[in-house]
Amino acid sequence: MSSNPLSPKADDIVIRVQNLSKCYQIYDTPRDRLKQFVVPRLQGLVGKAPKQYFREFWALQDVSFEVKKGETVGIIGRNGSGKSTLLQIICGTLNPTSGSVETHGRIAALLELGSGFNPEFTGRDNVYMNAAVLGLSRDEVDARFDDVASFAGIGEFMNQPVKTYSSGMIMRLAFAVQSQVDPDILIVDEALSVGDAKFQAKCFERLRQLKENGTSILLVTHSSEQIVTHCSNAILLNKGIQFETGEPRHVVNRYMDLLFGKEKETISGKSEQVSAMPVEVSSESSYQLSWQEDVFAKRNGYNLHEYRWGDGSVTILDFYLAADDKPYPSVVSTGQRIILATSIKFHRAVYRPILGITIKTKEGVTVYGINSETLEYNNFIEMGQQGSVVQAEAVFMCRLAPGDYFISLGIATKHGEDVTPHDRRYDSIHFQVRPNSTFFGIVNLEANLSAQQVSE
Repeated sequence: MSSNPLSPKADDIVIRVQNLSKCYQIYDTPRDRLKQFVVPRLQGLVGKAPKQYFREFWALQDVSFEVKKGETVGIIGRNGSGKSTLLQIICGTLNPTSGSVETHGRIAALLELGSGFNPEFTGRDNVYMNAAVLGLSRDEVDARFDDVASFAGIGEFMNQPVKTYSSGMIMRLAFAVQSQVDPDILIVDEALSVGDAKFQAKCFERLRQLKENGTSILLVTHSSEQIVTHCSNAILLNKGIQFETGEPRHVVNRYMDLLFGKEKETISGKSEQVSAMPVEVSSESSYQLSWQEDVFAKRNGYNLHEYRWGDGSVTILDFYLAADDKPYPSVVSTGQRIILATSIKFHRAVYRPILGITIKTKEGVTVYGINSETLEYNNFIEMGQQGSVVQAEAVFMCRLAPGDYFISLGIATKHGEDVTPHDRRYDSIHFQVRPNSTFFGIVNLEANLSAQQVSE
């Protein structure tokens, strides 16, 4: 691994990872480890081919990417995908088997909760020791100590041994030290998942400030929302392989595919005839949906760039969207009543199918989501019969702020912890909410303000 600074010609690149691989030797017994140390050498002396007493486990295989100055890159993947191994190599605490890493500038890292802290020393002592490791002089730490203590917010515990801290307090102090030294590169590995919501908001505000000041951030998290909201680029690792790299929302979709779809499959229409079973809809419904053909893409509001996958045993054929009974509106207003209906075709019998609906902003942030399992009153079907069509309807009030939104629909089944997606149509319907000057934010909570004079 190379830790030399990058050349001046590439001073906008602060991290360059090239063809990085890491292999671990796995021994079944301690005896095999001893054999591997002794026997191959003896075999080499007598001219025999050395025998291998271990199994190879490749934690990373041929990973390459670059991070620019001021860029926030999210790294996402299932447990065991190689995320932490990658970060440890970048930080220099682990050597790669092959490939290279080049970094430029001071690196601050939160790899493991409380790593680098001496539990016998006080929080104050650990602040000075950690800051010294990061290259700060005592005078520089003195000048920043009050900011570190204020950000950590642990009060008198700052003068208590770290071994008396809760996990949340350790995380607070660790993040405060690493983020207040103004690093060139900040690496965060799942550390923020420990803090409460208030402290997380404080941390992300600090990350935003660091990014504006030119700090490059590597953020490892299982939260797809954090990847979409805070990152300008994303990397998906799967079993040590760089599975996908690019725009965060696209990478997150591929991550969800890996989690729930196992393998992405193309949804193809089936040719069997569909029996004309009666469909229950509300008495006020006057729309008609397709029962046989997939005409979803022919409706106004359909998003050509939807992300779709599933095993093909169920097909979402059609949708109907209305705002105050106006069908397929391109623009809706805050306060309008929305009807969303869809027809679902079962190609085989499916027990307890789950219908899900999600509304996201154009940045990919989930504003609202439900499914037929989470609702208090579950009126969805118990069994999807083979050859049948079910029509489902959702009615809600639009409380959204002005902007562009996308609706995702999905039908799946769940067996224990395993989810089998049959047809998922992510970001498949687009609509826009008209400008509204009466509030700001994401949603309209319809608050009333009142006041009265109580004294003169």
